Amino acid sequence: MLISISRYVAIALGILTPLAETIRRWSTWRKNPAAFFDDYIIGGFLLLGAWRVGKDVQRGRPFLAAAWGFFCGMAYVSFFGQLEDNRLGIADPAPISSGAVAAIKGVGWAIGVMCLVFSLWPESHNREK
Repeated sequence: MLISISRYVAIALGILTPLAETIRRWSTWRKNPAAFFDDYIIGGFLLLGAWRVGKDVQRGRPFLAAAWGFFCGMAYVSFFGQLEDNRLGIADPAPISSGAVAAIKGVGWAIGVMCLVFSLWPESHNREK
C-alpha cells in the first residue's frame, strides 16, 4: 500500500516538477541552464523509479528509493537556498511571489521525505493483516 502511494506520487511529481520549472524559468533559463535542467533529471528519475516498481515491486523498490533520495537532496538545497534568497531580497524568476515559491518547495520537500520513507518501508508492513 505505502509503496503504491510512493509510486503514484512519483508519477505526479515526475511530470509536475519539470513542468513547473519550465514555467518558472522560461524567460531566464539561459542565465543558469543547470538550474533549469536539474528538475528534468529529478522528473526522469522519479518516472524511472515508478515504472520499475510498476513492473516488479521488489526489484523496483531500490530505484524508487534512490529517485526519492535524489529528489530529497535536491529539494533540500533548493528550499533552503530559496529561503536564503528571500532573506537577502533576491527576487525569484517565477510568475508568483518568492514566498509562494518557498512554500511550494517546502511542501514538495516534505512530500519527498514522506515518499522516501514509504518506498523504504518493509513489505511485511505493507500487507494487510
